[in-house]
Amino acid sequence: MPQIVFFAAVGVLAYVGYRSFVREAQRVTAKIRRTEKQAANGTMGTLVKDPKTGEYRLAKD
Repeated sequence: MPQIVFFAAVGVLAYVGYRSFVREAQRVTAKIRRTEKQAANGTMGTLVKDPKTGEYRLAKD
């Protein structure tokens, strides 16, 4: 019985680790694509609108 609990815990940890790895990979890929698009357009950054003030600011990575 302890082996089942151990392997279940290892499985859950592996799944959580895999999901966090995929999430981080997607974030890095999006940042790289955004940087490539900015280089192709000759821009210096991406502007995002602040919903509270209505002002545009550079996006924080």
